[in-house]
Amino acid sequence: MAKIRSINPATEEVNKEFETYSGKEITKITQDVRRAFTGWRGLGVSERAGYLKMLSEVLSNRAEEYGRLITIEMGKPIKQSVAEVEKCAWTAEIYAENAASWLKEEKVRADGKQNLITFEPLGTVLSVMPWNFPFWQAMRFAIPALTAGNVSMLKHSNVVPMCALALEEVFREAGYPEGVFRTILTDHETVEALIASDYVQGVSITGSVGAGSMVAEVAGKSLKKTVLELGGSDPFIVLGDADVSLACANAVKGRTINSGQSCIAAKRFIVVQSVADEFTEKLVEMNRVLKVGDPLNPETEIGPLATRQQVEQLEAQVQDAADKGAEILVGGNRVGEKGFFFAPTVLSKVNKNMKVVTEEVFGPVSPIIVVKNEEEAVEVANNTEFGLGASVWGEDEKKAIEIARRLEAGAVFINGVVKSDPRMPFGGVKKSGIGRELSHYGLKEFVNIKTINIY
Repeated sequence: MAKIRSINPATEEVNKEFETYSGKEITKITQDVRRAFTGWRGLGVSERAGYLKMLSEVLSNRAEEYGRLITIEMGKPIKQSVAEVEKCAWTAEIYAENAASWLKEEKVRADGKQNLITFEPLGTVLSVMPWNFPFWQAMRFAIPALTAGNVSMLKHSNVVPMCALALEEVFREAGYPEGVFRTILTDHETVEALIASDYVQGVSITGSVGAGSMVAEVAGKSLKKTVLELGGSDPFIVLGDADVSLACANAVKGRTINSGQSCIAAKRFIVVQSVADEFTEKLVEMNRVLKVGDPLNPETEIGPLATRQQVEQLEAQVQDAADKGAEILVGGNRVGEKGFFFAPTVLSKVNKNMKVVTEEVFGPVSPIIVVKNEEEAVEVANNTEFGLGASVWGEDEKKAIEIARRLEAGAVFINGVVKSDPRMPFGGVKKSGIGRELSHYGLKEFVNIKTINIY
């Protein structure tokens, strides 16, 4: 069987090695999960939601422990790792409070004596999750899916096998019935076979466009429901009337969260010409003083990237920009002799033909695109295959809202950085994905919306 190695990206040392599960082990898990579905779906929504309170408690009590696990496995600065676990706990609380009302059957006036709409679970939903938010991405899917009455298997990124197994432990410790949530350590070929099998009724993936396309193709052939949360190249639009200092401070925050490895990170800084010089100068200075180093140090702001491959890709994207005329104002290089560190980087003289614009950039690189006016800003912002998040910065709120309505994105934030919230739907358009997570919309993605008509 193949080996999976968990590597500390700050030290390049091996945390632990795991063997992928055998075909026999995976078959048993899929059967156990399927058997668990009958009892789990038979509980009322309020009963299932009751488990969420214990889930939240387990996550809260062990936030420091699990935060450290995230940090040593994929390099996130420790404060952010702990906050990630705490956000999972908060999300469990939100669903515990709202699930019963969000899934309440609806009465509709139609041509029958009584017409009802009910929301019933589909069965086993396979989740395929990435390494960059190893707890949050998995919980963001699992909490709504399980609360709706489904059961789930998690195929996590092989970058974070320790987190993957810890997630299974969390549900077990929270008292969930055996088999309701299981982790599998396996390869892509097995994932394809599972999606095509009768064991799986739906699949949710957060990942790259390529991975999402593969999952959608396999699921489509088998007529399986899918939710795809894929890449992003979020525009950060700074209008002429923006508070430039506020915008810059949030530009740094939005770009460097998780060391820049976030699908909803601000990735293209589109700045109206009248404030471009001021914005650029302040952004450079703020990036120059960011603390890069040991992610276990609470003072660290930028940790390592998750893998050597991520560093090499980022280096190639920055070099491509430089070769095509971009100016590197700060950073642009690896940091240190050990670990996968990359310096916070600001690029000017950026054009639409550079990879830092056309591709998703997963690292602390901030390309500045100067535009003449807000009309051009909207045009440039929409000139991408992605459509996940966007933000608009300006004092005239009415104007900012008008611009927000014209942006091709699943979420737009005005004078705030893009973030996810369990009370609001999350997802994208174009190649950023299909479907929604979180809120009552995410709760209803993997259900049979059934009509019952009485005459």
